[in-house]
Amino acid sequence: MYLDTIAAIATPQGEGGIGIVRLSGPDAGQIAATLFRRGKRGVRITADDLPSHTLVYGTVVDPQGNRTIDEVMIVRMVAPRTYTREEVVEISCHGGYLPVRRVLDLCLAHGARLATAGEFTLRAFLNGRIDLSQAEAVAGVISARTSRSLDLAVAELRGQLTERLRPARDTLVETLAYLDAAADFPDDEIPAFDLPPALDQADRQLADVIAAAGAGLLYREGVQIAIVGRPNAGKSSLLNRLLGSDRAIVTDIAGTTRDVIAETVNLRGIPATLLDTAGIAETEDLIEQIGIDRSRQALSASGIALFVIDGSRPGNPEDREIAGLLVDRLDEGGVVVALNKRDLPPEIGHDETLAALPGAPIVEISTRTGEGIDDLLDALHSIATAQAGSTGEPALVTVRQLDALRRAHQHVIAAIEAGHVGVPLDLLAIDIRAALHAVGEITGEAVDEAVLDEIFSRFCIGK
Repeated sequence: MYLDTIAAIATPQGEGGIGIVRLSGPDAGQIAATLFRRGKRGVRITADDLPSHTLVYGTVVDPQGNRTIDEVMIVRMVAPRTYTREEVVEISCHGGYLPVRRVLDLCLAHGARLATAGEFTLRAFLNGRIDLSQAEAVAGVISARTSRSLDLAVAELRGQLTERLRPARDTLVETLAYLDAAADFPDDEIPAFDLPPALDQADRQLADVIAAAGAGLLYREGVQIAIVGRPNAGKSSLLNRLLGSDRAIVTDIAGTTRDVIAETVNLRGIPATLLDTAGIAETEDLIEQIGIDRSRQALSASGIALFVIDGSRPGNPEDREIAGLLVDRLDEGGVVVALNKRDLPPEIGHDETLAALPGAPIVEISTRTGEGIDDLLDALHSIATAQAGSTGEPALVTVRQLDALRRAHQHVIAAIEAGHVGVPLDLLAIDIRAALHAVGEITGEAVDEAVLDEIFSRFCIGK
């Protein structure tokens, strides 16, 4: 437990119905009692007069001058049944900027310290209420952009990632115990242990978690989709159709879009950022050329290219040039072709363009009627999940956690390869110990202060 008490605003700043100031630490109840007056009569109280986990109505008063700051509801939560396993007080006042700020300032003036980013959750971790993977899942719950992302984050908040890792961790612990015993006591009878199958089992167990984690990272980080095509192919109309609103200007004049427009949509549960780009074509207009350069940059940075072709106009060299830009992406499966304007009579001449992109899904659509849009979303979702290596139920992980998983897996593979060439057992143990350490970086069993600072600095203050 900590010796100091922290305080912070736990709700977004701005105007709202309610704003909450949260305190955690040994003096939380005493600080609250100093500022709080119970009921309409403004009765002075002590911390013990506030029953645990019960809302109490009253006012917050500045003891210097006895000036009322705001009407509030206050709840005191006695340790250990709290978020941080310390004494916690939450003061709910009106949600304007000034009432919340003044309540916080009074808490700080009477003994609390302003919390740093993520410090409440850090205390929950250090006090043993949650493990490190659960602590990081808190940020995932807060930042979830789709219902599916939220469901996965809540599952991780309940410790699902640690449970997924438990079989691999148990196998590694058992293997390391054997290796250490065999190295330290070579002349003693060591219980029989079949090392190669154990290493193979750890390999499979970690590979399964990594596969699920790759899919989970997709639901956390999302995917970028660049909408490309020649001018007036219907890119902006497609963006508007996918968004369900008129976000981009649409006219019959070629080159209306001169910059990259970014908007987020829910792609079957995956947060997808759509980048509506300027039409790629030859031009002498300086502003249009800048827009086209940005289109190429957006295409390079995107995970999927959505190539829009105007099916009501004959194919031309511009379409074939754009197809040439996308050929290198075919190995990653990152191209979908949308043959647009299906509601109009089709034109010929697109065979050469389409032949340049073998294997890319081709979906006929109409941005005017909506025909084919569901098929297009299905194709984009399939490519996004395939790129992530999605198998089974996703595990919502951070980039840091995925890196630790991959390092653990690499150490196990290194131990397997070393075993094949007869490397001594004590050297094999080095890789297994390193694999266990990497797993511990996820659960919090092997993590240093610098890593904790890096993790929790990304949290908002008040959480």
